[in-house]
Amino acid sequence: MKPATLTFVSLALAAAAAGCSRTSAAERRKGPPAAPVVVAQASLADVPDRVEAVATVEPLATVAVKAQAGGRIEAVRFTEGQDVHAGDLLFQIDPRPYRAALAQAEATLAHDQAQATNAEADERRAESLFAQGVLSKEQHEQIASAAQAMRATVAADTASVENARLSLAYTEIRAPIAGRTGSVLVHEGNVVKAVDGSPLVVINRVDPIYVSFAVPEKKLGAIRAAQSRHALGVEALVAGETTVPGGTVTFLDNQVDTQSGTIRLKATFPNKEGRLWPGQFVTARLDLGQRENVVVVPSAAVQTGQQGNYAFVVKPDQTVEQRPVVAEPAGDAGTILSRGVAAGETVVVDGQLGLVSGARVQARAAGGKP
Repeated sequence: MKPATLTFVSLALAAAAAGCSRTSAAERRKGPPAAPVVVAQASLADVPDRVEAVATVEPLATVAVKAQAGGRIEAVRFTEGQDVHAGDLLFQIDPRPYRAALAQAEATLAHDQAQATNAEADERRAESLFAQGVLSKEQHEQIASAAQAMRATVAADTASVENARLSLAYTEIRAPIAGRTGSVLVHEGNVVKAVDGSPLVVINRVDPIYVSFAVPEKKLGAIRAAQSRHALGVEALVAGETTVPGGTVTFLDNQVDTQSGTIRLKATFPNKEGRLWPGQFVTARLDLGQRENVVVVPSAAVQTGQQGNYAFVVKPDQTVEQRPVVAEPAGDAGTILSRGVAAGETVVVDGQLGLVSGARVQARAAGGKP
């Protein structure tokens, strides 16, 4: 290549490089392109004051049925999972030893009653003779003491008869409460011990039924204030159920759990249809009334970071500012912001990924308008 040609190519390359440098500098001054985001406006609204918590369903009462008389189980008078009433016969223990013990106690009572009758007759005669001066005082006291001892013996025999009759009654094991039975834990033919043996069956009362849940201690003041005005309603959100049963708070624990910072409540629910079952997990929604003139934003506007909750606010110059916020869920209404965002300000509800404070955005409302 000739020297003149080389000079021309060099000049052309230098001019192109200078043009690229000027273009890059202009782009750097202009900054990165605006990020497309979807925005919404924070507004003042009246929203239901509700608290949601994971809850467990508990039976209203639970009884582990045990034998109060030892012996062999002759019959099981119910079916596993059956609803029973208080007093229904559940198990029959062999009653023959207890019937024999009762008969023996009754015979002993009859024998001692006859002797007591004779001793009382002797006492009356001794009283008459002592009054006549025929019987000495010592003999009179001995006869009176013997009659008193026989009366005490008859009283003890009477108690023994009642105890034997009670032991015989314990051979029929009846339901102490109404409820639903669980699995039969001891079957027919097994020998059971009295009181300290294993349970024979567990009965749970499931109508009505408890829903137990814990709420943050900061809600305690609002709960007590609402409870002083009216009964607190609770909804139990059951997975897969279209109908939400309603209940009422009937228990507020007498202390706050210092480890979790929560306080436990129980709500009582009618459960005739059996939609709630002991051990089931549900979502409890506690209704505390109405909160007026609070700042509400769509729930998607609130993000969670290492420092807590935050939201991106769009400023008039179309840049964003990341602000820490104090958020509370408001159900279908969105999220309540008690600090960080004022009513009328614009927040980003979609497109937060990659945003930082000061970034330029191209805002579009949720309805599609810029």
